[in-house]
Amino acid sequence: MSTDHKTVFIAFSSQKGGVGKSTLTALVASIMHYRLGYNVAVFDADFPQHSLAKMKARDLAMVMENEALKRQAYKQFTSLGKKTYPIMQHKADSVLDAALEFVNSSPAAIDMVFFDLPGTVNTPGILKALAGMHHIFTPITADRVVMESTLIFTQLLQDVIMKKGETSIQTINLFWNQVDGRESTPLYHVYSELIAQLGLSLMQSQIKSSTRFRKESEADSKSVFRSTVMPPDERSMKACQLDLFIDEFLKIIQL
Repeated sequence: MSTDHKTVFIAFSSQKGGVGKSTLTALVASIMHYRLGYNVAVFDADFPQHSLAKMKARDLAMVMENEALKRQAYKQFTSLGKKTYPIMQHKADSVLDAALEFVNSSPAAIDMVFFDLPGTVNTPGILKALAGMHHIFTPITADRVVMESTLIFTQLLQDVIMKKGETSIQTINLFWNQVDGRESTPLYHVYSELIAQLGLSLMQSQIKSSTRFRKESEADSKSVFRSTVMPPDERSMKACQLDLFIDEFLKIIQL
């Protein structure tokens, strides 16, 4: 691999469970690899559940059992000329070294590596792993417990780790996820003002709430949304405004 190729390390990270970091890692990685043509790798360091590695096994089995999706997958991989992106399991304390070794030994240049990291600061090696990211994307919801946990930890990353200079972090980006149109708009405004006062970065795009985020494709599906082997259906992306998020995501990472 060329030594001057830029490989970007990205994590969807949060110190609160249930905000969608693993699902978003799979969605964005699949869009980048299958729809936009980047070479992607994923490191699943969310020990012990390793949900992304397990998801890929289910996704592959589901596609093989569904004739419509099997045809789509064959057409996709034939036109792309490349395989599914790898999902490798590691613990947080060794994941950075493993990722660097993978990138340096890969015969094809890797454009971006996504990391699914544990959701607790007490995990051994988690701060070192986060400090090795180039860009961190943190999903937030309009919930007091989520906001308090997220803002405290994001300030720690920005005001302590980044200011010390012993880090690769270039940006930390909060964004609204699972936005319910029925929720109070003033609530989002108040939280957004607080984020600005704390000097933290909030993305303009918001990902709307959808049942698609919480369920995997069914046996008779003709399209997929959350999958590690195919990109999400474009109509579904637009319905939850994931397409707008991807546009802003690409501007931030500047690959």
